[in-house]
Amino acid sequence: MSENSSRRQWLKQTSLAALGLSFSFRSMGSEDGLLKITGAENKLINLGSNENPYGISAKARQAIMDMMGETNRYQFNVSTLQSFKKKLANYNKVSEGQVMITPGSGDGLNLLARSFSKGNIVTADITFSVLPNTAKKIGTKVIEIPLTADKVHDLPAMLAAINNETQLVYICNPANPSSTFIKPGTLKNFCIEAAKKTTVLIDEAYLDFIDPQDNESMIGLIEKNPNILVIKTFSKIHAMAGLRVGFIIGHSTLISKLQPNYFQSSQIAVSNLSMAAAMASLDDEEHKAMSKQKNEAARNYTIAEVKKLGIDVIPSFTNFIFYPLKNYKGDFAQEMFDKHNIVLRSNTYADGKWARVSIGTMDEMKQFCSTLKLNAG
Repeated sequence: MSENSSRRQWLKQTSLAALGLSFSFRSMGSEDGLLKITGAENKLINLGSNENPYGISAKARQAIMDMMGETNRYQFNVSTLQSFKKKLANYNKVSEGQVMITPGSGDGLNLLARSFSKGNIVTADITFSVLPNTAKKIGTKVIEIPLTADKVHDLPAMLAAINNETQLVYICNPANPSSTFIKPGTLKNFCIEAAKKTTVLIDEAYLDFIDPQDNESMIGLIEKNPNILVIKTFSKIHAMAGLRVGFIIGHSTLISKLQPNYFQSSQIAVSNLSMAAAMASLDDEEHKAMSKQKNEAARNYTIAEVKKLGIDVIPSFTNFIFYPLKNYKGDFAQEMFDKHNIVLRSNTYADGKWARVSIGTMDEMKQFCSTLKLNAG
């Protein structure tokens, strides 16, 4: 190893140690344990966290600056923040009593796992892991239904898995980490049937990356189906992963049951700056459209280049791609980090090794694809 590369590796390791971070690249469906350092000073390309590489909108940035003078106040003492829940409700065409605010959707999923812990929970295998992992930690049985061969939720099998003890069915759509998508009509039918037996939770973190003809939230089902919940986040298309704003929408009767327990303090955990930025971001459709367009362009480029190497990429409806590593003998993510300063994720499942790569800027994806070609050669 050269002196320069040794020094680079030492800097990466010591930077992590200084932050008290161990690093793992195997946690596909959660941010827990993932390498959490990047930036030009470390020459790292972070394609591991499904972040929006274009940053928050100019309107959100200005809203943060305007709110700086109120950071000494609790949110309930800031008049301009009193309408936050109402604004969220209006944007999603529901009432305020149907909304719960959480510090990111991850914390909401954590609290929902605790709220529905008196029976079993049905999920896909694999899926975004915060809710099922929390459930397992507190002793709740999790019934995990394998994805289909195309890495799509097996809805008939999930419906059949519901029994008298089932408290919750969890579906992430579009799916993380598999990047697939269930069409609205199909998902609606499932939700209506499953909600006759238990509570159904739809995680729509990546729905904003779907084209308009299929970009339909399940929120529209809630009024006539009190057992359906939808959880959403500002972390993806709004580029606010570091600001931690999420929310849950459900029938007012269900929300009123959940709110007094684990969710009693979930809104106060969202900062004034975050709330102000979220309110402004809702008004910036141009920024959302730009983020979607650039993500789609970089994603299409990446998929085309990866396919040229004979790799079968799962069709993606998100801001990341998912593909099999087949006979790759080493630890793909670790080697990409050690040798090329690229952060991504890989893991081994029942059907072999897989990689999940977040979509960065076009320049970042060109560098990633060049690195793959170099390794293939």
